[in-house]
Amino acid sequence: MEQLPSCPQAPHVAHEAAGPCVKCFDATRAPCPTAAMAANPIVMSKQREEVVHGVPTEVVCTAFSNSILVVVTQYGKMGTIVYVDPSTVGDNVVRPSLTTKVLLGKDEPLVHVCAKNLVAFVSQEAGNKPVLLAMALKDKTMEGIQALREVIRSCQVW
Repeated sequence: MEQLPSCPQAPHVAHEAAGPCVKCFDATRAPCPTAAMAANPIVMSKQREEVVHGVPTEVVCTAFSNSILVVVTQYGKMGTIVYVDPSTVGDNVVRPSLTTKVLLGKDEPLVHVCAKNLVAFVSQEAGNKPVLLAMALKDKTMEGIQALREVIRSCQVW
């Protein structure tokens, strides 16, 4: 008997050619969407933990079809959430200006400066996609931001 691919969600190993499994195959004998998604994930994500200037830091980067999510925390929580939006002005498509908007958390000038410095390169390298940044930082020095930028770069999914 011909063996068909197994479904990662089903408890059985393989399907027999005599009759497709109702759980995993439709009448055309096409694999179920779950099996197809297991091969090609819809959302790409990378995570990294590192000590940055003596502070334990976690970074998670996730690429969606229309934007990038970056979480940078030194407190173990999401903290302030900032939307970083590249907007092209005139013919300057290569280097758009970045607009920041605090969605949750304290809306103060240092938050906007940190957000732009942390993820401007992410937006640019991702083809000028918007970035949703969640940050909870103990070290907001320029040296700390530069070190965090390198950790973000190591989690590249864009």
